[in-house]
Amino acid sequence: MFLDEEFDRLFQRMSRSFMDFDDVFESIKRADGKTVGPYYYGYTVTVGPDGKPQVREYGNIKPSLLPTADAREPLVDTLVDEKEGVLKLVAEMPGVEKNDIKVVVEGNKVNIDAEKGDRKYHATIPIRNKIDVDSVKASYTNGILEVQFRLKKEDKPKGKTVEVS
Repeated sequence: MFLDEEFDRLFQRMSRSFMDFDDVFESIKRADGKTVGPYYYGYTVTVGPDGKPQVREYGNIKPSLLPTADAREPLVDTLVDEKEGVLKLVAEMPGVEKNDIKVVVEGNKVNIDAEKGDRKYHATIPIRNKIDVDSVKASYTNGILEVQFRLKKEDKPKGKTVEVS
């Protein structure tokens, strides 16, 4: 019952955002009589490890806001495979070559930038898992960037038997 109510609440919130979205595009079309764009905006909904839905926004424009950057924000999925001990970031960035892509790991964030001609991408992805930064590997094929890390094993607290006197 709780999950249904939570989903309905999230869906209504997302729907309100899209209702205002047409007005944003209309105002962009009228700017100096020029056509600008492309602009896009969306949500991804996944189920977290606790069983609750997690909603993430993506895109280079948000409802009722004009774009603030020339770069597009690629759709990025974060996949955690506990069994294999791997965290993968999968980003859709068509129209660039692998030499145009720059991936920088800073603390618990990964910055992805790419630029080729008028195609510009930028994303900052927070990492919530403990990862081995030295294990990072990246590959780019057919517009899909995959960045992979090994997960660090959690340090299990060591117990100590205490003799009672």
